Amino acid sequence: MANSPQSKKRARQEQRRTLVNKTRRTRIRTFIRKVEEAITGGDQTIAVAALRAAQPEIMRGVSKGILHKNTASRKMSRLSSRVKALSA
Repeated sequence: MANSPQSKKRARQEQRRTLVNKTRRTRIRTFIRKVEEAITGGDQTIAVAALRAAQPEIMRGVSKGILHKNTASRKMSRLSSRVKALSA
């Protein structure tokens, strides 16, 4: 348990940041899920639109420290290759 005033303040700040990060992470996962649903649906135009909407959201997660840069790049690469495979 936090004892000093500084550690108590840091604990309060951490609670607020945890909530903010949790909402951002949930938002990113929602965008990714929409792309995956469009892929399973088989409609490439919807999948491409969902991918274009998801890309800035994923990269925003990188800049905010939610995702690692390589993780975001890997997710984008795998999603885009799956969307591209729909046309074949």
